[in-house]
Amino acid sequence: MDGDGEEGVILRRQKRKEEPVADEATGLFLFDQVADALAAERVLKASGYRLALVAPPHRLRAGCDLAIAVARVEQVGAERALSEAGVPTRGWVDDPGSSTRPTELVTAVDFGNHLMVRAGNMKITVEKATRTIVNTSGGGCPDIPYLNVELVGKRLDEAVRPKDLGYTLCGLMLDRAYVEACSLLGVDVR
Repeated sequence: MDGDGEEGVILRRQKRKEEPVADEATGLFLFDQVADALAAERVLKASGYRLALVAPPHRLRAGCDLAIAVARVEQVGAERALSEAGVPTRGWVDDPGSSTRPTELVTAVDFGNHLMVRAGNMKITVEKATRTIVNTSGGGCPDIPYLNVELVGKRLDEAVRPKDLGYTLCGLMLDRAYVEACSLLGVDVR
């Protein structure tokens, strides 16, 4: 493909696997705020826990939220780590049934001079030659305009990761798209 006007080519469809727990009995930590779930992810990863960010089953959802799946046997220690770090949870659900990962499907489309990567409803478009972010789009969360202003015009290697700037599920999905764009274009993720 030479030009931007031609129809894009899908580069990769990939199920993203976080780390844990597919073969283990799990439970979920529930949160009132997406920012709390992201803080919990950082705390638990830093403490060495295997986890997965997931969307809780519909019966447990409270809007645009995330949950963290952890092996059942790790519940007490993980709760302690979150408590010590001051991260509030809405509680633990043992054996929650099916939960789905919001980040399982990431697609990339090559438009010749540009690469667009989509994760969930969020998209990031990068000029391939310069590795410059030329657009972000999608979602309906309140931090999306801010993320767009902070990212557009910056090279992938100089941009702050969206998950470090945003506070919503849309910000997290934009981060997944950013990470995939970096991977496809050979840029180290910050």
